[in-house]
Amino acid sequence: MSPGPDWSSAQYLRFEDERSRPARDLIARIPASRAARAVDLGCGPGNSTELLRDRFPDADMLGIDNSPDMLAAARRRLPDARFEAADIARWADPGPFDVILANAALQWVPGHDRLLPALLARLAPGGSLAVQMPDNLDEPSHRLMREVAAAGPWSAALSGAAAARVPRQAPGWYWHLLREAGAASVDLWRTTYFHPLDGVDAIVEWLKSTGLRPFLAPLDAGRAAAFLDRYRAALAEAYPAAADGKVLLAFPRLFFVATR
Repeated sequence: MSPGPDWSSAQYLRFEDERSRPARDLIARIPASRAARAVDLGCGPGNSTELLRDRFPDADMLGIDNSPDMLAAARRRLPDARFEAADIARWADPGPFDVILANAALQWVPGHDRLLPALLARLAPGGSLAVQMPDNLDEPSHRLMREVAAAGPWSAALSGAAAARVPRQAPGWYWHLLREAGAASVDLWRTTYFHPLDGVDAIVEWLKSTGLRPFLAPLDAGRAAAFLDRYRAALAEAYPAAADGKVLLAFPRLFFVATR
């Protein structure tokens, strides 16, 4: 996953409703009515694991993450589930699983051409791999990160920040990869959510726990504050506020459910 200090579950959960909605939409499209074993890859603070458990209450439920803070929050939230520290790229449990969920996690994990077939192979017959990834690298929120990073006195320190996110593939690339890897069906779609937020400061706070992390981690406190000031000013041009101060954040996401 992305470089830098540990993830902050408290920062992440400031926008829990908005972050949980894609997971809810994804889980609703899993075709199985029952599951004996389910795993949430990159479970974060357990909000997506809780939704998965609600859908499959009888499943042996496992969540994995590489953030100690996220795992601690997940264990407090769901004391009856199992959570383990692991990196998705090196996670070795052979399964079989009836459901493998990866909600807003695989965009940090390289090698999708190898990873996704390997995950599909760990499914039981009829099992599903359910994945959601942000598809927002061309949105102003992320384009401006890269532009501010390249134009300021921090440009050398941030030269590799954008590479923390895995290069985006076209939806058809995922469909062909999963079909060739043995998926009997691949349900694939793209949704753009529009989130009314309390000004550009709220956009910054949203992204501090995700997309901004690789850009802030290499900077000391002073340079990080200066970077955010310049980024915030650029956001104000791209996201004009309504009369009540609200701004509308467009957030595209790519989904697929591959079933064996």
